[in-house]
Amino acid sequence: MLRWLPAVLWASTPVLLAAPAAPRPHILFIVADDLGWHDVGFHGSEIKTPRLDALAKAGTELNQFYVQPVCSPTRAALMTGRYPIRYGFQVGVVRPWDKHGLPLEERTLAQALKQAGYKTAITGKWHLGHHERAYLPTRRGFDHQYGHYNGALDYFTHERNRGLDWQRDDQTLREEGYTTELIAREAVRLIGEHDPAQPLFLYVPFNAPHAVLQALPRYLDQYRHIQPPKRAKYAAMVTCLDDAVGHIVEALDNRGMRDNTLVFFSSDNGGELTVGGADNDPLRGAKGSVYEGGVRVPAFVCWPGKVRSGVNVDQPLHMVDWYPTLLRLAGATLHQPLPLDGLDVWPTIAEGKPTPHEEILHNVEPQGGALRRGDWKLVYRKAAQGRPENIELFNIPADPSEKHNLAGENPQKASELKERLEAYATQARPPVLDPGPRAPEGFEPPKVWVPVK
Repeated sequence: MLRWLPAVLWASTPVLLAAPAAPRPHILFIVADDLGWHDVGFHGSEIKTPRLDALAKAGTELNQFYVQPVCSPTRAALMTGRYPIRYGFQVGVVRPWDKHGLPLEERTLAQALKQAGYKTAITGKWHLGHHERAYLPTRRGFDHQYGHYNGALDYFTHERNRGLDWQRDDQTLREEGYTTELIAREAVRLIGEHDPAQPLFLYVPFNAPHAVLQALPRYLDQYRHIQPPKRAKYAAMVTCLDDAVGHIVEALDNRGMRDNTLVFFSSDNGGELTVGGADNDPLRGAKGSVYEGGVRVPAFVCWPGKVRSGVNVDQPLHMVDWYPTLLRLAGATLHQPLPLDGLDVWPTIAEGKPTPHEEILHNVEPQGGALRRGDWKLVYRKAAQGRPENIELFNIPADPSEKHNLAGENPQKASELKERLEAYATQARPPVLDPGPRAPEGFEPPKVWVPVK
């Protein structure tokens, strides 16, 4: 039994929100995979991302946008509007051999938007469970699915652990092509065939530039001067992703849908430095960590006439916020049995108002966690196996690179944030995801990834 804390931890849950002025927006929600903070042109990267740069300039950049340290938890936070600690998704990711997924009692963003009259589609990476049909995208609110269930996919063969992981409408599909281009092509097709009179929620979670590092030759040719070679491959993959996003946005223009489409872009977590070749400079840490380099990602929102152009919102926001924010814009109900952590951040994005958050939980794990409250951030590690307790306190606006631990100078503030972190820990369900990257001994994947009946 979870012990719920006072309501200050929760967003209010109104029965029904009044619909905004018609027409309701189409929603194009794009998520990159393991994209580093310094790996886009609008953050000064040597990697060419002209289409993303143009969209960011035309819209509003979210300079303090937070996600979870790894893939599945961030996707779960988006789909539920709830921190992953609520359902045991706070550590690890869904692996091909796992027998669990996003709990079925969680109402997904796609289900809520579909109920409100939206056409819903996902083209790309699901990563929220595939062991039974009930956990698949078409059973979780999506009218259409295309792409793959697992991470770390081969970009050309579409295989993972010697099994084919490529589907359309949750049925195995065999086709040739590079995944980034195929995902974009499907999104373009869906937009081209869509009736603009019906609002569309198109979720495009690319698997790029997540390792395995595999690039198309015409993109790799642009970066052969870069060392080490893994960085060159990574750069090529990011530019291919940039082109893919450009094609999708062009499809909106061609259908006359661009002016009434909210376009959002972010990464699912920070860049992976060792294998992935990413660059999170000047942020500390990387994918898998609760330092800024692991949980703070490049992000922007663009909606002509509704979002300010060339503006940088320097307020802390989190992926859980998009659930209530998009439902409000869609005129959908937020009434549900499970309380939300996300808050409506549209006034912050569109009007420049302060963040509605008193605090943002980065994560709670068995070993510790991290929390941001106002300008202050606590990173905490429990004592274990001869390792002493470690408490770090940072003032993020003054020290975004987290170089200066101020816990010794501000013991009262450190204690205050630690108490808040411990309060969340009392609510956390035990982790259910697998933190290990290797298949269990004796695991024999099927020739094709198909759900268990």
